Amino acid sequence: MTTTSAQGAPIAGGDQKESGLDHWFEITRRGSSVPREVRGGLVTFFTMAYILALNPLIIGTATDKNGNLVSGAPKFTDAAQTVVDSAAVGQSIAMVAAATALVAGVMTILMGVVGRFPIGIATGLGLNAMLAYVVAPQMTWPQAMGMIVCEGVLVTVLVLTGFREAVFRAVPPSLRTAISVGIGLFITFVGLADAGVVRDGSPLVQLGINGSLAGWPIFIFVVTFVLLAILYMRKVRGAMLWAILGGTALAVILETVTKIGAVSPDHPAGWALNVPAFPGWQAFASPDLSLLGKVDVFGGFAPDGTPTVASVVTAAMLVFSLLLADFFDTIGTVVAVGAEGGILNKDGEPPHLREILLVDSIAALAGGAASVSSNTSFVESTAGVAEGARTGIASVVTGVAFLVALFITPVVNMVPSEAVAPVLVVVGFLMMTQVTEIPWSDIEIALPAFVTIAFMPFSYSITVGIGAGFIMFVVMKIFNGKAAKVHPLMWVVAALFAIYFMQGLISGAVA
Repeated sequence: MTTTSAQGAPIAGGDQKESGLDHWFEITRRGSSVPREVRGGLVTFFTMAYILALNPLIIGTATDKNGNLVSGAPKFTDAAQTVVDSAAVGQSIAMVAAATALVAGVMTILMGVVGRFPIGIATGLGLNAMLAYVVAPQMTWPQAMGMIVCEGVLVTVLVLTGFREAVFRAVPPSLRTAISVGIGLFITFVGLADAGVVRDGSPLVQLGINGSLAGWPIFIFVVTFVLLAILYMRKVRGAMLWAILGGTALAVILETVTKIGAVSPDHPAGWALNVPAFPGWQAFASPDLSLLGKVDVFGGFAPDGTPTVASVVTAAMLVFSLLLADFFDTIGTVVAVGAEGGILNKDGEPPHLREILLVDSIAALAGGAASVSSNTSFVESTAGVAEGARTGIASVVTGVAFLVALFITPVVNMVPSEAVAPVLVVVGFLMMTQVTEIPWSDIEIALPAFVTIAFMPFSYSITVGIGAGFIMFVVMKIFNGKAAKVHPLMWVVAALFAIYFMQGLISGAVA
């Protein structure tokens, strides 16, 4: 029997020469190998590992309406809420870090084994900030996590009924390409921001510190970026992994010698996210998993004990917002990862689409149940695919790395964002090359594609970019006399996005 690779080229021997592992993960058919998958999985892990430091700082330090941390302990030692209980905050951060690593590890391994796709899963940035700073202040932490569980259940039902797949297939090819290109620009912007190369400025953003690339951390970014460009140009195996490790080693040396420290308003030249200092014997610790199961599923609909029209509508809008963001972030990520790896079929779909979407949906539910916010597919997985990952083995490697990080989180946090950001920039470049597939001379198609591409980095949201592009696509069809040719699900999705963009008005009218 003859099989074909992801690019359609025949592979001699077919299933007769495939081992059980090869057959299940389709290693040969996707033109990959186990060493490539391991390298790709590790690159994905290192590009995602920042979530182990960032999520605890967001979820672990924010308070609910009662002034309590997610651990249940009060954040402040006085009634005026002016004196922070540093011990309680430290314990809360450690608990969130452990649960974040556990859920990410288990769900990413599940994605690898069931979805058989090279995507890492962890707590979604943006969703966790919304939960910490918008949802939690209106209710208790267990009730806020209940909102995430409700969203996870709903999105899982949408997968099991086939609705999520149907929406995926209803998206026109031009918009799928635009989504991939837009995500490329988005992760480039994320990388530059994480490295401090792009910062808040006047009127909006600026280059580095007051328009200058100053400070040792930015030096690490520049050196790592040049090293990666050279290695990648010379087609060195593991170029991205070697660049990350090389940049990290140099950063640790610089931190040891110069004691740079973390960035702050008074010290803008510090490390942006992780300080690359070896933690010593504190590198190894038993994880505290006390947050697992601390959830009140329906309490958010009646945060004061008695449900009202306003409280139910407010909770429903919160769940809807979380659902829409999770729903379309994942579709965008799947398209981007599949396109980067050349593992989409002729219809622009990845293999095992339902399994991929199902695992991602269950991950949202698991994140809420573990009190770490919704878990979702990470677009940084494109870095691992650029390194050679093509199958679920890469996800298994990434997941195992997260489980190991349960016990050595301080060591993982030695990797500074400045050493990882260059990988995201290069991957953004690789994804940008797909822009030639959009027929720019046809404004009916090109303008919605452009809106999709532009809104992702400029609004700092994949969901917003997709929504704006979908609405513009429907509008262009209507005014060009082609409304009948719009897929029915595109009408539904465009209407949902219109509600999403007007949710502030809707909530204000009900309140």
